[in-house]
Amino acid sequence: MPSSVVDSDSLLAVDVGAITTRVVLFDVVEGHYRFVATGQASTTAAAPFKDVREGVRQAVENLQNTTGRKFLGDDQRLIMPTQDGQGVDSFAVSLSAGPAIKTVVVGLLGDVSAESVQRLARSTYARVVDTITLNDRRKPHEQIDSILRLYPDLFLIAGGTEDGATRSTQRLVETVSLVCHLLPEEKRPAVLFAGNQKLASLVRNKFQPLASSLSISPNLRPTIEAEDLGPAQHALTELHTQIRCTQMLGVDELNTWSSGTLVPTAYAMARIIRFLSQDSSKGLLGVDVGAGHTTVAAGFNGNLTLGVYPQLGLGEALAGLLRYTSLEEIIKWLPLDIPAEAVRDYLYQKSLYPASLPATPEDLAIEQAAARQALFLAFSSVVKDFPPGARRPAPGQTPYFEPILAGGSVITRAPTVGQSLLLLLDAIQPLGITTVILDQNNILPALGAAAARSPILPVQVLESLAFRYLATVVAPYVTARPGTPILQARLVYQNGNETRIEIKQGALEVLPLSPGQAGRLYLQPLHHADIGFGPGHTREDGIPVSGTVLGVVIDARGRPLRFPADHVRRRELIKKWLWTLGG
Repeated sequence: MPSSVVDSDSLLAVDVGAITTRVVLFDVVEGHYRFVATGQASTTAAAPFKDVREGVRQAVENLQNTTGRKFLGDDQRLIMPTQDGQGVDSFAVSLSAGPAIKTVVVGLLGDVSAESVQRLARSTYARVVDTITLNDRRKPHEQIDSILRLYPDLFLIAGGTEDGATRSTQRLVETVSLVCHLLPEEKRPAVLFAGNQKLASLVRNKFQPLASSLSISPNLRPTIEAEDLGPAQHALTELHTQIRCTQMLGVDELNTWSSGTLVPTAYAMARIIRFLSQDSSKGLLGVDVGAGHTTVAAGFNGNLTLGVYPQLGLGEALAGLLRYTSLEEIIKWLPLDIPAEAVRDYLYQKSLYPASLPATPEDLAIEQAAARQALFLAFSSVVKDFPPGARRPAPGQTPYFEPILAGGSVITRAPTVGQSLLLLLDAIQPLGITTVILDQNNILPALGAAAARSPILPVQVLESLAFRYLATVVAPYVTARPGTPILQARLVYQNGNETRIEIKQGALEVLPLSPGQAGRLYLQPLHHADIGFGPGHTREDGIPVSGTVLGVVIDARGRPLRFPADHVRRRELIKKWLWTLGG
């Protein structure tokens, strides 16, 4: 990118998470925006404070101690704009704290509009508590009774193609409006309508006096074949802010400080993923495994697929994780022999004390196993929504990604980088050639939130060294028996030295290439292995590779991963993988 000079405006970005509140300072250095420093504190949405501002102030004070720069005035309010070298010029906020938003989705047909509105719900911190469609066998009064007992926070309504019939959708709207009328005024939900626009006036008249907030966005299913979630997702972010303002003290003030640009953390992260994917021939993947949620965002040529899963967080949600998977599926990831009862006890204990840290190697192994399974489930769910045209080695396989960006302290704060990488490789099981990058400072959401205030800031920071490049990963796609040679690799270093290795099916190998170094990787697929150029094909002039923490990692363990039936052999195999990646 050409060098560009920007105005010397500093920006403070805050991310209020379920457990931790982080503040990130960006400032201009030699005409370019750079990541300067970060501070953090415990989130204070719950008792005893019950006010998110306290956690933000504590995090800002920690940043002040780090930088020696004052951001808060004597009245504990933000100094903005900058005055005599103190304070900041602008402020951005992203938010993921708070309970999952209880959501009722409403659509005409289960496999058309209702399916689209379900995907819309999965793009934010929502928990779908009920679904109403024309196929619903309950009578209207049964639907109403069921919803009244749930006290939903949000209705998402879709249905009817543009210029299509309106009568059926109108009946569903009437049912929802009656529910809103019957609910106590202080419990009335927000409503988002993204259906046939012929009904927009009716919806506005019905819900304006009944809903706590009302938003009408373009039809997310304008035709049977077409789906466009973008405008509805943008409207949903605004409703998310309004709902959180009523649920948590301090959110409204933070939104005011940010000039009304507060966004959900997942949306902020997805905004960057979508932007970066615009000029990529492959997809671009971002994942975050947090205490409150697991998030997966994938961009394909500027088109976004986003999945947010509050039920798969590593905090309070761990108590309910076994509703979505089995204890055996978590235990299979363990390198240690830990009784099932101990695993179950740890999951429940962690759900009661989500801010606690693993105290023993066994605790750490269980937490990483739970994180693997949570990310595996989230990725397996969202992969179904990837566009059919995404590049992949075969139908039904994982698309190619470059790069993969990962956040969440269970990944970025693992005791060794080998544990971080193996967790991601096990859960995502990527194919082809990709670069795995850790967002160890948790600045990806901050960049997404900052984009609304300064569009050039994310571009320049992403080009800096704010992220940790973990490994270049080569994952062949091939059908071969374990032990069969499937790939010959040769890494030529800048000084002319080279390393050669023959890769067998089932192996995990590492070719060292330290940060700051560069080399060229020559790969010769065998047995029609596909490394991203087609079965048996390669790039004859080699692939330029840059140094990373772990160098070049060749993952030939097969897709999907298969484990020995014998528990002892399985644990020894996992230990071998960890040892290969440095422990």
